Amino acid sequence: MLRSITINFYQLDILLFKQIYRLSGKRLIDSIFYYLTRSGDGYYYGLVAVLLLIVDIHVGKQAILMMFASFALELPAHSIAKKTIKRKRPFEKLGISSLVAPPDKYSFPSGHTAAVFLMANILSTIFPDSAYLFFSWALAVGISRIYLGVHYPSDIVAGAVLGHFSSQIGIWIVA
Repeated sequence: MLRSITINFYQLDILLFKQIYRLSGKRLIDSIFYYLTRSGDGYYYGLVAVLLLIVDIHVGKQAILMMFASFALELPAHSIAKKTIKRKRPFEKLGISSLVAPPDKYSFPSGHTAAVFLMANILSTIFPDSAYLFFSWALAVGISRIYLGVHYPSDIVAGAVLGHFSSQIGIWIVA
């Protein structure tokens, strides 16, 4: 019974991946998704921290503490999960081309998605009226990872959950 559920889940994951990935190949949309995925790169989070310090030093310091506490949880958990599970990326498993080079070897969970949901949660805590913008951005980055051929939908869900819980704990530690 459990084996058939696992097989069906895996098949659904691949089907959803293929439905999103098959939309690629249009230059303008490919470029949009490329830049969306790049907006989830780690070095931009340092820029966000500096901007928050410039806008309001107290808010900036609090955000930086939340980021440090949250990433101190997320990064090791993410690394351990990838090295333990060792899931091949879709472009390797399915014999397709990825539209972006992945930052590491394995697929599960999505590190970009974990980081961007972590940041969305922290920024939403600081600016609650803009939460829908931050989480829309996070979701778009997650979808971009599928579109570009480097993650399955379940990688994105796992990354979002990891980022959310890491940030919740990080926010709780700092608050």
